[in-house]
Amino acid sequence: MNKGCRRAVLFVSTRILTNLNRHGNYLTKHRKKSLQNAEKNLCKTLKKIQLFHCMKEYKSRVVDIVLARKLEAKGAVLIKGPKWCGKTTSALQQAKSILRMDNPLEKDQNLYLSKLNPQRLLNGNTPRLIDEWQIAPTLWDTIRFEVDQRGEKGQFILTGSAVPPDTKEITHSGTGRFSWITMRPMSLYESGESSGEVSLKDLFDGKLEVDGENTLDIDGLAFLVCRGGWPQSVGLKTCAALQQALDYYDAVVKSDISRVDGVARNPERVKRIMRSYARNQGSQAAYTVIARDISDNGVMSVNEDTVLSYTEALRKIFVIEDMPAWNPKLRSKSVIRTTDTRYYVDPSIATASLGIGPDDLINDLRTF
Repeated sequence: MNKGCRRAVLFVSTRILTNLNRHGNYLTKHRKKSLQNAEKNLCKTLKKIQLFHCMKEYKSRVVDIVLARKLEAKGAVLIKGPKWCGKTTSALQQAKSILRMDNPLEKDQNLYLSKLNPQRLLNGNTPRLIDEWQIAPTLWDTIRFEVDQRGEKGQFILTGSAVPPDTKEITHSGTGRFSWITMRPMSLYESGESSGEVSLKDLFDGKLEVDGENTLDIDGLAFLVCRGGWPQSVGLKTCAALQQALDYYDAVVKSDISRVDGVARNPERVKRIMRSYARNQGSQAAYTVIARDISDNGVMSVNEDTVLSYTEALRKIFVIEDMPAWNPKLRSKSVIRTTDTRYYVDPSIATASLGIGPDDLINDLRTF
């Protein structure tokens, strides 16, 4: 149970016991018994609140330490990344107040205030979390100005699962006031399915004695690839866990890719492009190759410009995260690769795009 829930339970319980003790001498035996029964029932309710309404046991993320350091260095920190990767949950661990811009009950009012009196939305204990800030892009300049006026560090945390559709409303880059963090779905170490015995940092630091043991069998690894690192899927039963990635994929295809910039996109075309991207994951396939792959494997024909447009939209909602060409020497003018390597932000998006599950990966080890 998180700190906020513990405080609520303690406060309510203390008030009940105080009232019973204070008024006990003046209550009839029947009335006192009724209040005692009410206390028992309320305690049961509080336990349910603890289990279902309070934040479940928080799994520490790598970003926690990074966020704390950046809050000490800058007035505002922006956490960006795909929906459902845990941005808001992690930010809440350090925030003292929150403004949810996507709250349906307050969204219209907040949008109105963001234009009429945006400073009012920033009032609250700091660090103040502004969740899904991109819904009201004008808040960016307001926060930048407020950081300057206050002259203090760690004032605001912004979270966003998409690039603002209209950046014309933003007049300042935020340099010197903002710091940025890119957050992704959970690694196996974060989800508790890897011991972390082998450290990449140790490897790059030149540590020679590296030893570790993988306790997962091939079936377990195939399941984790298809489940992905979505926090809500961790700990669920097999079928329910695998369903999370499929639902995420459906949401991208049917709405998210069009909502990002207000451009209507053909869901069937989205599926075919994402399927081809999955087939070419880990390669340096050019957009012309992806376009040709789609044309060769279906009745729909697309050109390079269409592929570029759709993949840019996927990139804006952080579904795609290509790996840039690598340069081994800092001062070298040449690079080993000239084309970015194609990747989804989570492997489960690729398996969902291909319509395959753990058994399919086991039966095709080369693809696996």
